[in-house]
Amino acid sequence: MKKGEKTVFTCQVCGAKMPKWMGRCPGCGEWDSIVEEKQIPDYDLKSKIDIQYPEPLTKISTEKIPRIKTEIEEFDRILGGGIVKGSMILLGGDPGIGKSTIVLQVMGSLTQKGHRCLYISGEESPQQIKMRAERLGLKDESLYILSETCMDGIIPLCDNFKPEFIVIDSIQTMFTQSLSSTPGSIGQIRDVASLLLQWTKKNDVSCFLVGHVTKEGAIAGPRVLEHLVDTVLYFEGERNSIFRILRAVKNRFGSTNEIGVFHMSQDGLKEVKNPSSIFLKERPEKSPGSAIVSCIEGTRPLLVEVQALVNSTTFGMPRRTAMGIDHNRISLLVAVISRRMGIEMGDQDIYVNVAGGLKIYETAADLGIAGAMISSFLDKPIVQDTVMFGEIGLAGEVRGVNQPDIRVKEAIKLGFKRCILSKGNLESCKHINSAQLLGVSSISELIDHLF
Repeated sequence: MKKGEKTVFTCQVCGAKMPKWMGRCPGCGEWDSIVEEKQIPDYDLKSKIDIQYPEPLTKISTEKIPRIKTEIEEFDRILGGGIVKGSMILLGGDPGIGKSTIVLQVMGSLTQKGHRCLYISGEESPQQIKMRAERLGLKDESLYILSETCMDGIIPLCDNFKPEFIVIDSIQTMFTQSLSSTPGSIGQIRDVASLLLQWTKKNDVSCFLVGHVTKEGAIAGPRVLEHLVDTVLYFEGERNSIFRILRAVKNRFGSTNEIGVFHMSQDGLKEVKNPSSIFLKERPEKSPGSAIVSCIEGTRPLLVEVQALVNSTTFGMPRRTAMGIDHNRISLLVAVISRRMGIEMGDQDIYVNVAGGLKIYETAADLGIAGAMISSFLDKPIVQDTVMFGEIGLAGEVRGVNQPDIRVKEAIKLGFKRCILSKGNLESCKHINSAQLLGVSSISELIDHLF
């Protein structure tokens, strides 16, 4: 070891540092996750460092940030209208979900607009990438492919090549020779991402990082990458489903509530212009336990089907299974229904699923979830062409939600005639005459409008 160099032991799960090796990390409790890494010596505090002189707040320019559109509308919407020059975007998702496919499609769209793009892969050979590009119909000569993992050679190459957009697929395969640890370790990911960040900001180049996801669903790194980058995108969807949801969880240049819906086909990922009609396409008619819920994802209203199955348990402990909905929310609604409506479902197995593989995070779906469970328990189908939205409190009250008029208009567009909502939202929707609006103030009134 060179003079002045030190080693530090770092947990590869939580990033905690410690002076000696331990079998179990004291920070996160994981076993055998601590790895020895070379620590970079501190810089000399006495040396002179040139920094920019501070500006008064009133003199700072607030011009609108220019964006470059990829012409993939679903992708541009998630980013806030397009790619900001010099931004670093992290794309995570399960293996095989379509991360490499979507970034290759984005690069292909940008090259068609005359931009110079560089795709750097540490996992695939140029021949493999060429085969995928041919399947996607990409033949532009402005898209360059490089198979390399050493960042010490990639940075000088980029200085000479001068690309406008870069893809690193994947960041866990890259390494720098200044660290002795293996690629994919906390130290390597942190240093490689920092080198890329400094270079992209200095040269005003946009960079896409493709990241692996751990079994817990977080981007492997663990959270080091999310702090460094400007935007974090997650690909969601079941492996056996043809639909993919692209969701922004961090965005310095736009909203984090937007989602993009894609359809996986033989020719790549295709945009879904009207997701509501797709999610409701195979909805069963006059089936108990099926309810339509209106949700807002960013600026877009979505109508999705919530399915519930309530059945007598054959075991001592009833099961609660939720797909696409918070498990704790189901338990809360079951308790409220039992207490405020006298419908006892505590001794029943309850299964709740959101059709299409979508995940619902907002509480506006409470009314629809409760309606689906009551419908299944009583074995009565909900009146056809009915849509519901509203938040349910512990006292059994139905609270209003945001943007009720947009939700109702989306339902009318898809042919729904009845809408059950909170009485608090009726005032905002009084100008809508194309649908029957049924306001409820408590969950006990819900059953009067369901059947």
